[in-house]
Amino acid sequence: MGVLRHLAGRVWLYPHDPDPARVQGCVAVIADDGGSILVDAGQSPAMARAVRAAIAEAGLPAPRRLVYTHHHWDHVWGACAWPEVEVIGHRSGARILRAEAGRPWSESYVRDLAAANPRMGPSCTARAAAMAGDWDLFSVVVPHTEFDSGLTLPGGVEVRHVGGGHAEDSTVVADPKSGVLLLGDCFYPPPLHLREPGDGMDMALIRRLLAEYPPGRYDWYADSHDDPKPSAALKDFE
Repeated sequence: MGVLRHLAGRVWLYPHDPDPARVQGCVAVIADDGGSILVDAGQSPAMARAVRAAIAEAGLPAPRRLVYTHHHWDHVWGACAWPEVEVIGHRSGARILRAEAGRPWSESYVRDLAAANPRMGPSCTARAAAMAGDWDLFSVVVPHTEFDSGLTLPGGVEVRHVGGGHAEDSTVVADPKSGVLLLGDCFYPPPLHLREPGDGMDMALIRRLLAEYPPGRYDWYADSHDDPKPSAALKDFE
């Protein structure tokens, strides 16, 4: 079981797994007395339960809202373990997740996906390992609240659609009170099974976000599958 790391202000992180084969990104918690906000759900119900235990251990307020940074499985498959929270996501991701919710998810179905498309093999292997047989009560949760360009949540947390090559619904979450920008995977290349030669990090998007959420107002920039970066570490991208 992991523990929450305090990043800055009211933002805490449940850590990512540095082994890329496990495909486990971080989950952020923005603590608020009116109800904390989760940013991403984790890659399985088991991970979501571990996050819940870590929130209780840290003495933080229980979450009331969960924001998807995008629709990929490793960011949303834990949501079914949070039945009491409002799930928020971009409209294009909600459309994709409605289709995903209708699939007969199981270990055998994941194996069939890999057999039909060998490029999905690493993803399917990671999915099966993350679920570890925990399929009986699993479901894909479609956002309860959808947005187009963005919205501001109670407590001043800003949610904004940025798109990009990794996922059409990529969304960033900013907490101005804490000086933290949560990036999800927005500047990453497409997933492995969709990646083409020449695909790489979206440096133009990084520079645009740094201009719109500049160092000085923001001290930390956290993506999902790496350690959070202090603003001083990103000076070469300004």
